[in-house]
Amino acid sequence: MIVDAVLGALGGLAGLGAIWAGLSIRVVQQFQKGVVFRFGKVRAEVREPGLVALMPIADRLRRVNVQIVTMPIPAQEGITRDNVTVRVDAVVYYRVEDPVKATVNVQDYNFAISQVAQTSLRSIIGKSELDDLLANREPINQGLELMIDSPALGWGIQIDRVEIKDVALPESMKRSIARQAEAERERRARIITADGEFQASARLSEAAAVMSATPAALQLRLLQTVVEVAAEKNSTLVLPFPVELLRFLDSATESQQRDLLAAAAVAAAAKSAEQAVERGEVPEEKRPHERPRHELPPLEKLLNASPLDGSDLDGSELDGTAPEAVGPAAGSAERGAEERAEPGAAS
Repeated sequence: MIVDAVLGALGGLAGLGAIWAGLSIRVVQQFQKGVVFRFGKVRAEVREPGLVALMPIADRLRRVNVQIVTMPIPAQEGITRDNVTVRVDAVVYYRVEDPVKATVNVQDYNFAISQVAQTSLRSIIGKSELDDLLANREPINQGLELMIDSPALGWGIQIDRVEIKDVALPESMKRSIARQAEAERERRARIITADGEFQASARLSEAAAVMSATPAALQLRLLQTVVEVAAEKNSTLVLPFPVELLRFLDSATESQQRDLLAAAAVAAAAKSAEQAVERGEVPEEKRPHERPRHELPPLEKLLNASPLDGSDLDGSELDGTAPEAVGPAAGSAERGAEERAEPGAAS
């Protein structure tokens, strides 16, 4: 009976030990840390992962997850500094640095971080420009991280990083950005094309200088072009035309044009002179004189005429006018007339 009593006592002790172990021993996972409250007062010592012994009835254990938490920030709509309405969403990576502060100082640190992240995101949208949100997000991410990390330090939370996920733009703004990008690409294409034309013109001028020194090179180049065209399967017939012939025709055309212009100028001057004469604008002394036409008298008059009388043989008596004598001829005519007059007076 004594043995039975000892065995019963041992069994009771074992049961009490099991109950005590169930009430005082807890397990903390590797990714957790334990915060112990004794009679409602937090203990400064943080329990590490593994088995944790507690005082039954007096101690309470609260496990805190110390893993990195990924929290998406709901999309926030705001107006940028350059007055563009955008909708931005982001994501926050954080973890618990001090389990005691995260348990005591804030009721729900997850909800608190979410609200601070939303307000900080709206604030950073109003301080930034659209171009920075689209192309220069790294400074914005750093500023947003500092804004969230400032109140989180008092809660025992460490912000690992903050990233802006997406920026939603209005359709009108998307079309404007697309037109701007298209214009920029067209400008670059025109600049590249103009640069290529400039370089090609420089090379062509050098080639022209070389070919002008050796005209046979131009013919060889022409033949090479004919060979390249004939190598393709086409129905094009290429006939080489000498460039020298073109230059000759060009020079001949220019000389002919000069001759035609000179002839037209002379004809216009003559026509204007005739019109001036017809209108009487040119005086008689400036008009061109015509040579007088002398007609010979008939043969009978020439035979009957005496060389001593003063009749003119050039037919001047036909019209009743005699030409005036000039010089020695006039003096001899006057002396003959006086000699004929003296015998008549004497008689």
